[in-house]
Amino acid sequence: MDKYLEIKKEFEANEDKDNAISMSKYMRNLFSFYGLPASKRKAIYKEFMKNEKKQKKIDWHFLDLCYEDEHREFQYFVCDYLMVMNKYLSYEDIPKIKRYAKIKQWWDTIDSLDRVIGEIGLRDERVNALMLEWSQDKDFWIRRLAIDHQLCRKEKTNPALLEQIIVNNFGSDEFFINKAIGWALRDYSKTNPAWVKEFINKYEGQMNKLSIKEASKYI
Repeated sequence: MDKYLEIKKEFEANEDKDNAISMSKYMRNLFSFYGLPASKRKAIYKEFMKNEKKQKKIDWHFLDLCYEDEHREFQYFVCDYLMVMNKYLSYEDIPKIKRYAKIKQWWDTIDSLDRVIGEIGLRDERVNALMLEWSQDKDFWIRRLAIDHQLCRKEKTNPALLEQIIVNNFGSDEFFINKAIGWALRDYSKTNPAWVKEFINKYEGQMNKLSIKEASKYI
């Protein structure tokens, strides 16, 4: 059976229509859902992912079919696939990932794709310059992705890069940008609170109050 149809068949067999309504409502009715919570969704394709890893290559045609599906669980599936298969991704694959980030946009997929690209960045320093470029993109979702692509890196965080990307986004009145700035700083404060505190002191006059509030949570 076609892989896309195989996954779709399993999603449909486990559909929870009541939960689907709740999930769609939570996402402002922007997307249709099968009503599958994350744990159940991932359990459905756990074995499938194991088999895909054995292939040691990304099936982009398959991912395109999945991402085009109207149900949000398929976009989540693509994000999970790209993380599971991340070591087989290269810098040259980023335009394909960006295409996903440009369609069906909302915080949920953006906040997964940022980690996908962030992992590539740990292997290829060319991502640093690209994220600086993306941090000034006209599309604020692409800017958000750049701001948060270093989340959870801890000691591997590049603070100079983080600083410049954030500075590039000062003055924005976009909630999702100012929230992302706060999250990026808050996350790094768990590793280097002194650096984050100094950053806030340095730029407090230029930072949005929401960013400062989020960034200061653990310091």
